[in-house]
Amino acid sequence: MLWFWSFIVYSFAGFLLEVAFARLVGGRADRKGLLVLPLCPVYGAGACLILALPRWVDNRPLALFLLGGLTATAAEYLAALWHEKALEVSFWDYHGLPGNLQGRVCLPFSLAWGALSLGLVYRVHPALSPWLARIPDPVGWAALATLVADGLFTAAALRSTGDTASLRWYEK
Repeated sequence: MLWFWSFIVYSFAGFLLEVAFARLVGGRADRKGLLVLPLCPVYGAGACLILALPRWVDNRPLALFLLGGLTATAAEYLAALWHEKALEVSFWDYHGLPGNLQGRVCLPFSLAWGALSLGLVYRVHPALSPWLARIPDPVGWAALATLVADGLFTAAALRSTGDTASLRWYEK
């Protein structure tokens, strides 16, 4: 269950990062990716993929920066593709930023993901993983069921409305 809890924690951290970034640059403050839970799953997926990189990468900061950035960028690209093709919505558009690829990813954020990879692997995950490993399995299974249910309701809402604003039901 350590991978699951890592996904949850880093999805929540991504949500907090998105909210902070939006407040800093004046964007939309509500940046979650699910209907109910305050999570941005693309961050959880990206973090888990970075943590799954070969162990030799951990001892080479430049390799971690480059491969971590590339890995998180790939997760972001695939998430954007999933949102566009399967759910018919778009959560972000980087067309105005340098080095963008079809507006789904861009160089500035790829560099940011590389820098965040260093903090994740060298500081955050080593500190959190012992705590996450202690969470009892029944709690994990209940959390997984909640996440799956929220994911299904999210997909249904997005497919039926074609608008990410449908995730901000509480503003109405």
